[in-house]
Amino acid sequence: MRTFSKSKLLALRQCPKRLWLEVHRPDLREYSSETDSRVQAGFQVGEIARRIYDREGQGVLVDVQADGFDRAFERTAELLRTRQPIFEAGFSAGGVLTFADILLPEQTGAELVWHMIEVKSSTSVKGYHYDDLAVQALVVKAAGIPLASIALAHIDSSWIYPGNNDYHGLLKENDLTAETLSRTDEANEWIIQAQNIIAQPIEPDIETGSQCFLPFECSYNYCNRNEPKPEYPIVWLPRFSSAKVEKLAAQGIDDLRNVPDELLNDQQLKVKTHTLTNTVYFDAAGAGAGAGSDLAAYPLPAYFLDFETIQFAVPVWKGTRPYQQIVFQFSLHRLDISGQLEHTEFLDLSGNDPSGTFAQSLIAACGGQGPVFVYNAGFEMARIRELAERFPSLSQSLLAINDRIVDLLQVVRKRYYHPSQQGSWSIKKVLPAVVPELRYVGWCAGWRHGDGCFSGRHSSGYLTGTQNPNRTAASGLLQAGYLRHGAFVASVFWSY
Repeated sequence: MRTFSKSKLLALRQCPKRLWLEVHRPDLREYSSETDSRVQAGFQVGEIARRIYDREGQGVLVDVQADGFDRAFERTAELLRTRQPIFEAGFSAGGVLTFADILLPEQTGAELVWHMIEVKSSTSVKGYHYDDLAVQALVVKAAGIPLASIALAHIDSSWIYPGNNDYHGLLKENDLTAETLSRTDEANEWIIQAQNIIAQPIEPDIETGSQCFLPFECSYNYCNRNEPKPEYPIVWLPRFSSAKVEKLAAQGIDDLRNVPDELLNDQQLKVKTHTLTNTVYFDAAGAGAGAGSDLAAYPLPAYFLDFETIQFAVPVWKGTRPYQQIVFQFSLHRLDISGQLEHTEFLDLSGNDPSGTFAQSLIAACGGQGPVFVYNAGFEMARIRELAERFPSLSQSLLAINDRIVDLLQVVRKRYYHPSQQGSWSIKKVLPAVVPELRYVGWCAGWRHGDGCFSGRHSSGYLTGTQNPNRTAASGLLQAGYLRHGAFVASVFWSY
């Protein structure tokens, strides 16, 4: 009988075919940068959790990477005879091996029992967490460990970091003892099912579907290699409900060419028409600055603003929250009445919280009048409101900028469509259509021009001071911001 890790059983819960591939064809696995980021966040939160639950420093970490599985299980058995907190305690029983994030000793009369806590980097209890705990508890109890209670601790996104490495309050603990123990028989069935699945000589015949993306995107793109792909997928229709997609799929319709026009609103019909005819829709008169047009009410001088942000599961700067979008860079172009264009930029790589200096520089750069164009106003306006809340002395000036913001996304969505957008008006789809010289590189979330590729998500070390910002990195971040934003500004010139 094969011994499964907990992750293998959770793979089964997502899709039996995924489990088979994990065991027999791991070479086909393709990890995404989002998966790597999620794993790294989990490691970081786990480390902080050990500090939170072991204030006196009496706990012991079982290091399976250093000691190997056999020694980790032996070490766990030794520690269970003590009254110390145990982190990453290892267990193998019932055909499954697993490691418990936290075990805290509790004395019940003469008996030593344990409070088990699984730590997650999410901001709430998710449905798949119940499967996770069910497997964990099954193995730990099968190993003969008396569990007094079972909990899941996740990040409290409303918590504000007080600074000085004080992370008490970061995690919110949820008692899930009853829910977990009620699923023991169910978890046993998963083990039997898993054994049957991997015993098959060929992979299960399962079509791709919603399970490929829930609860996480599957790492095996291999599964759709032989599936027929429509030339013009229905998913390119903007805001076309999944229920409608499924209904059409049941009728064998998966291509735009076969979607009845009467099912579509004006915007969806526009996408269908110009996609199938490979033509560009551009209402220049409606978008421009002429009388009655979208931009007629916004005289020069005009400003064009773009932010770059970063977020941390575990806050690093005082006064910030978990996963809060922290602004650290902006690019601002000013177009004056004579047609002259000036550029101002901000980038803070000091390692200190950039928010305050960002806010001051933004106020100075934006002047006192004139429209401030952004693309997708909800994002920039939310960041400015957050800055206003954090820095009351700057609040009036910051909120005054918000009052001047004009959302170019609404104009572009109404007046422009290129077939290459594939039904999306996201900036990474629109700008390459308008300015083909620039192309968006999804894997680095930055803009590539020549050989340079930089982004905030890949620059956390520079921002927090854990990695020295060299000249290439700094210039790369500034160049990426300038090119991305320069293309955004260029996209407005056809309308002004």
